[in-house]
Amino acid sequence: MFRLIVLLNMLDKLIEKVIAERIQFTVANNNFTHPSQLGGLKFKSTTDARVALTHIVRSSWAKGKSTSTLALDISQFFPSLNHNLLMSILSNVSLESKVSNFFVNYLVQRKTNYIWNNMQSPYFEVNVSVGQGSALSSILSALYLTLFLHILEKCLKNLKIPISMLSFVDDGLIIAQNKSILSSNSQLFCSYNILSNLLTDFGLVIEYGKTESFHFNRSHEAFNPPPLDLTPLRGPILYPKDFWKYLGFFFDRKLTFR
Repeated sequence: MFRLIVLLNMLDKLIEKVIAERIQFTVANNNFTHPSQLGGLKFKSTTDARVALTHIVRSSWAKGKSTSTLALDISQFFPSLNHNLLMSILSNVSLESKVSNFFVNYLVQRKTNYIWNNMQSPYFEVNVSVGQGSALSSILSALYLTLFLHILEKCLKNLKIPISMLSFVDDGLIIAQNKSILSSNSQLFCSYNILSNLLTDFGLVIEYGKTESFHFNRSHEAFNPPPLDLTPLRGPILYPKDFWKYLGFFFDRKLTFR
């Protein structure tokens, strides 16, 4: 019996991996994802995010501007993905019928319960979460955020807020480029509130304790940028004085420290 269970688990993982590869191919072939997405996709890595951010900063310096960033982290991302919304997104990816039929039954009729010491709750159905260790989790999470990023970009464009974005799975980065730090803070503040409200509509929330602001500046003079005050309840967002760690890389204000 144990060998049968192990074999079934191996077959499950193999099937998930094959389907994940097929979805990755279809998504890349149709340019379905948002250009700012650098996570959850094949041939994308944290190194790509570092290179992209470095390019953005140096490009702004060439135009006589400074770059200000606001790093966000989505709380409990994988356990919070809504199955119904995910199925709606997958229906627009132009998948083959066999793959589409697989997802008809993949995320349905799931149940869970809670155990606390000797107490155990009854089972109840859940319509959220994607297994983080699954071969499908990366591409499914990327597709989930694709719709979010396209909507966010359209909202910011309609409001004429000129910011850039980078997305790496559950980590997000809002980037403002201006000659004035106050102007950048204002754009980051507006973008943050729009993003936060939109995430709520997607069933997601920001992990506030990990929100950081950092300003890049190559001036030789003393640099003391004003703090970014996101909300009256939270107060100013703190930022490191000398360097900032993002996705495992260290940045200083002049891009000289790694």
